[in-house]
Amino acid sequence: MTDWRPATAREALAARASLLAQVRAFFAERNVLEVETPCLARHGVTDLHIQCIEVPGYGFLQSSPEYHMKRLLAAGSGAIWQISRVFRHGEAGQRHNPEFSLLEWYRPGFSLDQLINECVALLSPLLKPVAVTRHHFRDVFHQHTELDPLTASASELTQRAQQNGAPDGLDKPALVDWLMATVVEPALAKDQLVIIDDFPGWAAALARKHQDHDGEWVAQRFEIYFGGYELANGYHELTDANEQAARFEQDRQLRQQHGQRDMTADPHLLAALQHGLPDCSGVAMGLDRVLMAQLGFGDIRELLAFPTERA
Repeated sequence: MTDWRPATAREALAARASLLAQVRAFFAERNVLEVETPCLARHGVTDLHIQCIEVPGYGFLQSSPEYHMKRLLAAGSGAIWQISRVFRHGEAGQRHNPEFSLLEWYRPGFSLDQLINECVALLSPLLKPVAVTRHHFRDVFHQHTELDPLTASASELTQRAQQNGAPDGLDKPALVDWLMATVVEPALAKDQLVIIDDFPGWAAALARKHQDHDGEWVAQRFEIYFGGYELANGYHELTDANEQAARFEQDRQLRQQHGQRDMTADPHLLAALQHGLPDCSGVAMGLDRVLMAQLGFGDIRELLAFPTERA
């Protein structure tokens, strides 16, 4: 018999409603403008690790509101935020649902440090961490693997990753990702807001890059963890249209090498960058993950009214 009932209890529905109200009050107090952008658009993303869901004849369900929000920023919107329903193909399980809630905001004139502080101001009352700690990616990776992710050889990374079940044939960025997910992230303090910044340069995506103290290229990017969950991913946003176009083309080449569908770069975003994106920092925060951490749930399906199996 078909089970028509919701998968979650009313208490979880009430907790979500309270979270949404607190988020809205947080940004209203700071005079950040709430906006709304399309869930369905002509273009998806080129990112090797994100697979968009196509709606034939119309385009793609959006995996993030980022591109549209940057077009608003380039048009002079000022500081903006929104909560979006976003979609990613093939992401289903205890921590993923193909459709989920993403809070995203952009702060013109903010440094990455200022944005991190704002994230902490939002999350601390919700999660009540015992402390806030911050680490460079290289340092925390070395601490838990005894390898430098930027200078270790592929053979050293392969040997360490295969001790943790990695398949054959992974390139260096994939090996670092594997070790980050299987060794480093599980070792992070569960009762603290843990901020990791200065990701490897190859993981810059739409973030700026700079050279660290050893002259290695790193991304001006951070992630925030709590309770064993990655909650947020933020960038000092790249504003150079030519550099972004080159990264999109590199993404397409990687997709081809991995046998994935080709995704053309969004010309509207590139045109907006060419017009001029203000210097800004932006962050995306998974609200379902925040609720999981807040309520102590181990499965995202426990807090969704109708996860994909019942939708």
